[in-house]
Amino acid sequence: MRLVLGGLEVPLKAQGVEVLEDGALLWGSEVRVHAPFRAEAFFRHGWQSWSLAAWVGFGSKRPLLPPERRPQADDPFLLESEELWGSGLGALRQRERVLLLGALDPGARVLGREGLLLGRYAGEGGRWFLAVGQEEEVFAAYAERLPGRTQNPSPRVWCSWYSFYTRISQDLFLEILESLKGFPFEVFQVDDGWQRALGDWEPNARFPQGMAYLAGQIRARGFRPGLWLAPFLVTEDSSLFQERPEWLLRDGEGRLIPAGFNWGKPLFALDSGQEEVLDWLEMLIRKVVAWGYDYLKLDFLYAGALPGAEGEARYRRALERIRRAAGGTYLLFSGAPILASLGLADGLRVGPDVAPYWDNEDRSVHLGDPTGPGLRNALRSTLHRLWLKRKVHVDPDVVYFRQRFNLLSPSEMRLQQAMAEITGFKATSDPPAWLAPEEKEALIRFLGQDLPVVPLAPYRFRVGEEEVDYAPFP
Repeated sequence: MRLVLGGLEVPLKAQGVEVLEDGALLWGSEVRVHAPFRAEAFFRHGWQSWSLAAWVGFGSKRPLLPPERRPQADDPFLLESEELWGSGLGALRQRERVLLLGALDPGARVLGREGLLLGRYAGEGGRWFLAVGQEEEVFAAYAERLPGRTQNPSPRVWCSWYSFYTRISQDLFLEILESLKGFPFEVFQVDDGWQRALGDWEPNARFPQGMAYLAGQIRARGFRPGLWLAPFLVTEDSSLFQERPEWLLRDGEGRLIPAGFNWGKPLFALDSGQEEVLDWLEMLIRKVVAWGYDYLKLDFLYAGALPGAEGEARYRRALERIRRAAGGTYLLFSGAPILASLGLADGLRVGPDVAPYWDNEDRSVHLGDPTGPGLRNALRSTLHRLWLKRKVHVDPDVVYFRQRFNLLSPSEMRLQQAMAEITGFKATSDPPAWLAPEEKEALIRFLGQDLPVVPLAPYRFRVGEEEVDYAPFP
């Protein structure tokens, strides 16, 4: 069958087709779309927050090393295939023309070749959106068909991670809370390091008066209490791992499915398809909300959907339970399957972690891993997911204002500050004690006003009175 889209004749194979003003709806567990031009690049959309999203050249694929990192880097199928696949969507580009094929149900992948887009669902599902046109137009049209949540302005957040990492304590936070007087933050978010173990979500010895006490202290100083959780992750040093082995995600032979490697130890996942696990997750969320935390950063969420696209429907059912338990609590998803999270997340991380340096070449170049911490990696995937702003608060990660413990140049820091203005999501981890007077003033200005943003080209913006061009960096 052939359709005329964007003035071009597009041959395709699908079980059903409905032509729209801005594209077409297709049906089929597998669809094939033949490009009406010879493509120069493929839009390779990674599976979850940290996965690469970028235009890539054909023949550019290389293995991501070491293999132990693959479960937390992307859909393992995408990484292990010898061809270019995208998660949920894919697009072909020739100069300014783009052909986009995007799934409208969870659990899809799209193969890209110079003259073909092949969409395939790993499980149930079969709806697709197809469009031809300018890049901004086709991605906007696709976003309109995806679920979203009611949008209020995203809160201004102070987060502990990028200054203290896991070296946090109740006493440290009480000191920082005092130092934040006069800064227009709305949320004070306690990140990783408060829990006994991954899977054991109770305060460790560094929080002797408990997490409810800390939430009360945060609120008494005028901030909303925020808390970090990785609800689907388990490590061997947790009591949950020892006491509930039947809850762990396993393959058909009963072997544990790896969920990655972090904190110097292997990671494992809870089986989000088990009703007892869902009940436990719901009780966990109700517990931390009852402690007083109404902003939750839910991290490493991909673990609830492993081994990849095949688990997205299961993941979405689990997150619906979490969403219901959380009520009106703000939920920021990180390490999360992108398309399967829409409509459930208030905020969504769309790139790898930033870091106080531009790039780790040992990892990005020699190991072929574009998902590791670093400002270059974070900017690249965030830039290529700005079209999601129509459906969710797009989190580009924190902004640095400090020169202390920081290898970024002023111009590099400015790129991330401008990205926060573009997305509207503003956060930092800079403690006031680490800031010079002029850095404190710059942070207060950043938090206190939103600069006007005017798109000039796909990767070029006017932010306030400054023109910012991201095209040279991806």
